[in-house]
Amino acid sequence: MYTPSQKILENYARVMVDFALGKGKGIKVGEVVYLVYDLEAKPLALVIYKRILEKGGYPIVKSADEDFEKVFFKKANEDQLKFTPKKYLKSLVDTIDHRLYLLAPKNPLLLKDIDPKKIILANLSRQILKKWLFEKEDKGKLTWSLCLYGTPGLAKEASLSIKDFWMQIIKACFLDEDDPLFFWQDIFSKINALIKKMNQLPVKKFHLVSKETDLYITLGEKRVWRGGSGANIPSFEIFTSPDWRGTDGKIYFDYPLYRYGNLIKDIYLEFKNGRVIKAKAKKNEELLKEMIFKQKNADKIGEFSLTDKRFSRISKFMANTLYDENFGGKFGNSHLALGSSYHFCFSGDKKEMKEKDWQNLGFNDSIEHCDLINTQKKEVFAILSNGVKKLIYKNGMFLV
Repeated sequence: MYTPSQKILENYARVMVDFALGKGKGIKVGEVVYLVYDLEAKPLALVIYKRILEKGGYPIVKSADEDFEKVFFKKANEDQLKFTPKKYLKSLVDTIDHRLYLLAPKNPLLLKDIDPKKIILANLSRQILKKWLFEKEDKGKLTWSLCLYGTPGLAKEASLSIKDFWMQIIKACFLDEDDPLFFWQDIFSKINALIKKMNQLPVKKFHLVSKETDLYITLGEKRVWRGGSGANIPSFEIFTSPDWRGTDGKIYFDYPLYRYGNLIKDIYLEFKNGRVIKAKAKKNEELLKEMIFKQKNADKIGEFSLTDKRFSRISKFMANTLYDENFGGKFGNSHLALGSSYHFCFSGDKKEMKEKDWQNLGFNDSIEHCDLINTQKKEVFAILSNGVKKLIYKNGMFLV
């Protein structure tokens, strides 16, 4: 079976520790890094652990084993599903400067036999942790990133050999280059130049048109596009968090969604006045509806994203959202996230904002943040403040 070389792992560690964390600047001496890894990613975790120490950081390490997760959902009662160790979690958030997650699911369909209601209930217990993390990020005192470690289970789900699966990771992250950081800095420089142009447009709304898709999205006040920051490796997308109240129309997502250890296929949503009013799927529709309608504010959007195929080095379906939402292919991709917004898409001073202020601007707040992906041929128009309709995205490329 294929395994990545030591050189590839060392390059991966440099990308994550020297670049991705710290919003493209890497970690500083004396900073605390919370490293969480799925058990299958231990080879990479060890190399990253070493790199954190070499850079003068203080690693706190946690491993996650899918076998425990499966037992938990099979055996836990309602109180156990809802249990939140608040003192422990608050202390952890107060201690760390960076979060780094290594994703390596053995079985992407781990929870396919678990009642969706149990999964949603357990998810609610994480609300307070998410709130504390967001508050610290808003103060500029916490950064995060995540990356993928290839497993046979993932490769099988993507209909790839484990070697071909890893070749996508290596190519996407420039891990076969002598200096992968140089290539990432170059890509992010180009992405940020494009973002600057997008942020100069006086946009009122966006109009997304594709097969079974005719959707209007209101940008909202004090919004900016973001990307190229190191949160997620790889990351070729540019995105914003629109005013959820101005979402109207219909949209189809052709890429399957792997969520909560399940597979949801052929998702179709209809929006009216910012809320999902109809949700359909050809596979696991019950889970989709539980996720959207049984979680607070999960029926509203928190993100609108576009990936330019000229930047993306991902050419295969990877059965994992981190890669699939950055897919390049023939037509690029667009994704919407249901659930929480990103506060760093606010153009003002986040430190001055209160919960009521975020609500007044139409930033969504939810425990959920679920990315849904459309890779079909599409056109995206910007409706400007003077009423002019301008084509900004076609054939997988920005036109600004």
